[in-house]
Amino acid sequence: MLEHTDTGAVGVVLNRADEPAAVLAEEFDLADLAAWEDLLAPPARIFVGGPVGDDSLIAVAEGHGRSEEAWGELTHSLGTVDLSMTPTEVADRLDRVRIFRGYAGWAPGQLEAELRAGAWMVFDAHDDDLFTDRPADLWRTVVRRQGGRLTWIADAPDDLSAN
Repeated sequence: MLEHTDTGAVGVVLNRADEPAAVLAEEFDLADLAAWEDLLAPPARIFVGGPVGDDSLIAVAEGHGRSEEAWGELTHSLGTVDLSMTPTEVADRLDRVRIFRGYAGWAPGQLEAELRAGAWMVFDAHDDDLFTDRPADLWRTVVRRQGGRLTWIADAPDDLSAN
């Protein structure tokens, strides 16, 4: 979840790696996208951030000496970054970057209603979840980390009819 306010919510899907960054440089008219490519956390791919706005890119990074104009703080160590700038304009040092094509969005009150209906499991995130080198395993890893009976859910087959 990147932002959750009275006007709605915006987030990105963390576990769906897609295209190499070089494939999108021309499509998004970002001459300096190659400068960001070396900073991408493994696997060095652009991720499918969600079904909304697939004509936009959102980047989240971990860094130090950040520029206030180019950094949107999410946590004490993570923030969204402006890809139209060079990495050195964004921060003195960027350690890891993940770029998402598109995002997930909810209208005002929609996410709250989904939570009340039990449509989501909500757990505390770790910064490393964002940068996992095994994104396809992330959901199971996070659920397993909760312990107890939830670990059973993490081990369920993707197709429950195969159980």
